[in-house]
Amino acid sequence: MVKIKTIELNLKGKRVKFADITNMVKDAIKESKIKDGICVVISPHTTCSVYFEEYSHDKFEDGTEYLQYDLNSSLKKIVPDHDDSERYNYPGKAHYEAVESWPNASEYLPNGDKTALWNGDAHIKSTIIGSSETFAVENNELSIGKTGYIYFVDFDKTRSRIRKCKIVIIGD
Repeated sequence: MVKIKTIELNLKGKRVKFADITNMVKDAIKESKIKDGICVVISPHTTCSVYFEEYSHDKFEDGTEYLQYDLNSSLKKIVPDHDDSERYNYPGKAHYEAVESWPNASEYLPNGDKTALWNGDAHIKSTIIGSSETFAVENNELSIGKTGYIYFVDFDKTRSRIRKCKIVIIGD
């Protein structure tokens, strides 16, 4: 049996955004009524990732957990922010032209601002972290330890938006 649930995450702000989705995944497993199998959590977005990490308890004033901050700081060292047109080859002329032809181009290029597409760093970071995680389902429960949490991260700082995440549960 296969059950699929899509969750929506309203991620605001012009910074890297993290969402703890652990309880949403647990709820999807319960709703599926699948006793034993696997659960795959997937981001369909090219600038977002899903990862599994310990909940760090400590947070900064903006709500960012220490491990989230450390992950982002570490990634910035190898993949610097896309803050000028010379840092990355992406997006090139052909990509700008393609986006300009879209019916909703103004969402991606507000007032024709090409810097709104400077998210090459987000694409590379999400490629490094990965777009999915797979977990065991045992006895209709997510089979993880007490300190393990599932996070969805949007590395794209160009604008706020609603992101989707797929939870696929496969089993008996």
